[in-house]
Amino acid sequence: MLTPLARIIECPADMVAVAGRVCVDRFELHLAHAHSGVDWSPFFPPDLDRARAIAVFYEGLRTKESEPWLGALMPLPALPTRGGLLRAISEAGVVPQGYLSANEAEGACRAASKRLCSESEWLTACRGESSTDFPYGQSYEHGACNVYRESHPTWLLHGNAARYHDDPRSNAVATDQGPLLRATGATPRCASRWGDDAIYDLVGNLDEWVGGDRGAFMGGFYSRPNKSGCFARVSSHPRAYSDYSTGARCCADPLEGG
Repeated sequence: MLTPLARIIECPADMVAVAGRVCVDRFELHLAHAHSGVDWSPFFPPDLDRARAIAVFYEGLRTKESEPWLGALMPLPALPTRGGLLRAISEAGVVPQGYLSANEAEGACRAASKRLCSESEWLTACRGESSTDFPYGQSYEHGACNVYRESHPTWLLHGNAARYHDDPRSNAVATDQGPLLRATGATPRCASRWGDDAIYDLVGNLDEWVGGDRGAFMGGFYSRPNKSGCFARVSSHPRAYSDYSTGARCCADPLEGG
């Protein structure tokens, strides 16, 4: 945790001032081409391997391990346009970027003149000004954040929750309770309050990489049975690891003069 400073800092418009110390993205990041501004598809990794994506898709069509099974019904998402540097963008109402490694997330934040949050910055941001264990309060409330959902995407697609984690359809899966992965800011109670502002989805939606030499991501993703809130942490993967559940948000130092 960061020790709060009794000072006002100035942050970019898409970020929230946290603890008088650091600026934190209001929403989980998505990606766009740095020069053209064209959005990257959030359903594919930045190092898009089209052959791998298509192979997973067709393997799903051939494989029926269990019921229920959506693999034959869901088409492959549109393949994104190749080329160039990708930068992180923080805005409401978009599908956040999964399939991110820590290295890719760090590069996307750098392209936006930001950086990955440190673990202490991320945890401080998540607990809010009241320093609670969850963004909304001290005790777990089911449904307050998009976590511990009713099913798992690769179980619904393939009948196997332990495999197919690079299937580009995973974060497009919906149940009768709605999309498993929600648009940024679509879970309004999951808001960590800072003054008159808030940071959304630090718990749930996607796991979020934090900076450091050893890989770690925080917060838990939508299907993980997680009741640890801001303290949910996975450190068993290297920084090069990615799957449908791994995303990020960026941090930055306060603007000069703030």
